[in-house]
Amino acid sequence: MSTPPELLSPQERFPARYFHLLPDGRIQCDLCPRYCKLRDGQRGMCFVRARAGDTMVLTTYGRSSGYCVDPIEKKPLNHFLPGTAVLSFGTAGCNLACKFCQNWDISKSRQVDTLADAASPERIAEAAVALGCRSVAFTYNDPVIFLEYAVDVAQACHARGIRTVAVTAGYICPEPRLEFYRHMDAANVDLKGFSERFYRDLTGGHLQPVLDTLVYLRHETNVWFEITTLLIPGENDSPQELEALSAWVADRLGPDVPLHFTAFHPDYRMLDHPPTPPETLTRARHIARAHGLRYVYTGNVHDEEGGSTYCHHCGATLIGRDWYRLTAWGLDARGHCLRCGTPCPGVFDGPPGRWGPRRLPVRLATLLS
Repeated sequence: MSTPPELLSPQERFPARYFHLLPDGRIQCDLCPRYCKLRDGQRGMCFVRARAGDTMVLTTYGRSSGYCVDPIEKKPLNHFLPGTAVLSFGTAGCNLACKFCQNWDISKSRQVDTLADAASPERIAEAAVALGCRSVAFTYNDPVIFLEYAVDVAQACHARGIRTVAVTAGYICPEPRLEFYRHMDAANVDLKGFSERFYRDLTGGHLQPVLDTLVYLRHETNVWFEITTLLIPGENDSPQELEALSAWVADRLGPDVPLHFTAFHPDYRMLDHPPTPPETLTRARHIARAHGLRYVYTGNVHDEEGGSTYCHHCGATLIGRDWYRLTAWGLDARGHCLRCGTPCPGVFDGPPGRWGPRRLPVRLATLLS
């Protein structure tokens, strides 16, 4: 069982933002479109935001489910500092209830023991510098639910020249969205499907708030972002839905936003569904490209063509990829095609990194002792 909010330690009672008192005495959380309404001692659906008296607290501030150095391509981000290392971490809980969750042991956790490693924002930034990481990623579970911690970590990172990445479902209200993304340099947003039926039945959420986040990122921020859609056989992989998704991205976001179609594998509460056939990903990529999207990728499968970046003007290979390993580089220092000079949208800063496909688990207590 979870610890009642009134019995939490001072560290676990970090003041949370975005809530208001209702006439019936409950407190409404205004962080995400769930608008959880809580009586004293209750937690929100995300599990980590709780009511304590007449205020709300974040119960996971400064605590993590673990740290790992990854290739940035694993987020996935293909146009943000390619080849570089990113220090990844998350906490526990989630504000969606995806039946197909691939990180369910973390995002669905109700156990404090999941939070095995603790660190202040400054300690995380120092670890990123010590490990040679160009960025820190908030991932594994959705960072919007630990907004206060993520923002403080981002500020500490920026003070040391480290950039920040949010891996998120984009399920957040307008006011906290302003604060959250003001401190992010890049994001990968999960567009989990393109129907209200899919969001309602398989995630417990709604589609429109996610679309609103994507439009906001594209038109009102300088955050570099890419989109990922996990294709689940029989659920969100029909040609009609893929046509609609691709047309919307092209019309509302433009042709230069990278779109990743990734393969589902049976997990959590969807063990009865088969893995995504590679040909489904290839078909989705062709549909999206036919709608004018220039950078469409396949993921969770071995597909060098679907994982590589090509110049939309002359067709030259700009970044060759084999899984998370860079195999070719056709960009100059400004991110322009070496053959024809056409710029490739993204964040490119000098030559590519050399991190490769390695995954390095890290214990901060040992690293910085």
